[in-house]
Amino acid sequence: MRLHILLLTAVLLMSNTHSTQAADPVVFISAFASGEKGAIHAFQFDSKTGVLKPLHRTTDIEHPFFLAVSPSGQHLYAIDARQFGGTENEFVAAFSIEGRTGKLKRLNRQSSRGTASCYLTVDATGKTVVVANYSTGDVAALPVNEDGSLGEPASYIKHEGASVDPARQKAPYAHSIEISPDNRFALAADLGIDKVLIYRLDPKTAGLTISPTQSSTSVSPGSGPRHLTFHPNGRRVYLINELKNSVTFFEYEPKAGTLKSRQTISTLPADFEGTSHCADLKITPDGRFLYGTNRGHDSIAIYRIADDGQLSLIRIQPSLGKGPQNLLITPDGGWLLCANMPGNNVVVFRIDATTGQLTATGQPLEMPMPSCIRWLP
Repeated sequence: MRLHILLLTAVLLMSNTHSTQAADPVVFISAFASGEKGAIHAFQFDSKTGVLKPLHRTTDIEHPFFLAVSPSGQHLYAIDARQFGGTENEFVAAFSIEGRTGKLKRLNRQSSRGTASCYLTVDATGKTVVVANYSTGDVAALPVNEDGSLGEPASYIKHEGASVDPARQKAPYAHSIEISPDNRFALAADLGIDKVLIYRLDPKTAGLTISPTQSSTSVSPGSGPRHLTFHPNGRRVYLINELKNSVTFFEYEPKAGTLKSRQTISTLPADFEGTSHCADLKITPDGRFLYGTNRGHDSIAIYRIADDGQLSLIRIQPSLGKGPQNLLITPDGGWLLCANMPGNNVVVFRIDATTGQLTATGQPLEMPMPSCIRWLP
């Protein structure tokens, strides 16, 4: 009898210990393709080994080029386009996330008001989704309903202008839109007009209006701004320039929402003579290191961020796949995930917290056309 009680107690203790252990994080990765090949893949991420274990594959979506997860972790939003960059407007699809199973339940979808929709994010309250449309050169904001579904776009702004590259900059090409840490402004990088446009954001109404303080800031002609990110201190912005293969550092004034350019640095070796175009950039949570991708050179440029925000190159190393498209750094700063889209693989790198150097772990994860990586908080 006593032995039976002891065994039962041990089982209960083990059960309680297991239940209090944190579940492994979930990572969503989009497969940029049409038909059944287009999907959102969910993986369990082992924070000790860096291994991605498949959980679920959501297939009722096409060309899910970019993803965004709500701050609550309860909803996911994705580009949904039967013909990406075609003549008809594309959609933003809303899904509920079913716990940590990796399963998604479609709620609805709404027009993005443009084509080649290439970037979206959710504001800090979870009430507004903003989207950038590349081919039509515009941005839109969609309200989020109580159940996580999307309303029709409440704001729409068409960009205007052109720049010096006749092949890539004959019109506006909005390539990203990112919300400031204080949730008051939205910054849109437009490759076609060599500008970052600055909007006031009202998350309660999904309102976007041109900032009266500074409507935009320009980069050098032919740069082709693509993605931008805020430094964790909220007072710096870093912009990666697709066409000139560079990163520009801006000082950011949060109250006014203004930008002041301070530095531009190359992402490529000085002796490189081939064709390459930048894609994405990310900063470690401690604000010490920045990583940017080169498609063509197929590499990741690693920079140290000084106390004054200036960048210095540490090294440029292979991405271990063709066309590094998108990066994710885990919230603990320990890992960097790189989606090599035309290379059809995802590579997990361990980040050295002291040097910022990257070390690949295990074999690359093979999957079709990975285009965007997102973390479930």
